[in-house]
Amino acid sequence: MTTEEMLRLNGTYLAPYMQLATALIGKTREGGGNMFRHQLDTMATLIDYGYIDSVLLKASIVHDLIEDIPDFNHNNLLQIDFESSDVYSLVLEVTRFPNETKPEFLTRILEKGSKNSKILKVADRISNMISLGFVINYNFISRYTEETVRYIYPIAEEVDKAMLSELQSLVESRRKYLSAIIPEKASMGK
Repeated sequence: MTTEEMLRLNGTYLAPYMQLATALIGKTREGGGNMFRHQLDTMATLIDYGYIDSVLLKASIVHDLIEDIPDFNHNNLLQIDFESSDVYSLVLEVTRFPNETKPEFLTRILEKGSKNSKILKVADRISNMISLGFVINYNFISRYTEETVRYIYPIAEEVDKAMLSELQSLVESRRKYLSAIIPEKASMGK
């Protein structure tokens, strides 16, 4: 990271977004782990890949609030700072709404999403794939892995080849894990 990038990152006002995200503390995830930590893991993934855009980082910290907190008051988000409306718009782009199937949601991001929504979705999926190490449900891991190949690979291909490479490695390791626990089922999932 260059000195200029470090200074830009240093000036990013994240604390109020983290405070909002604390509403997710203790909320478990289907894929394993904790929702609050997942927000921070997603942000860390972005920084790891060199993304220091303040709107993108702020959105990563609160990207699941609207989807996972039914009574979330979006005005709390909109009043934080001068970038709040852009953060809110980005969060909406990566929010799956109740009337959307998962394939419709992911296709919407692939076909109509902004570059930042695609980058955020890929970082989100990297965090999710890492968390699959805590899941015992064969069918969930298999479905999630294949969904990653079908929908997230094309998004990553478009926005960040290095992130795509990590996803491919994660998919390969999850497939190996699946074949080790139930070899006959794993060969059907490829």
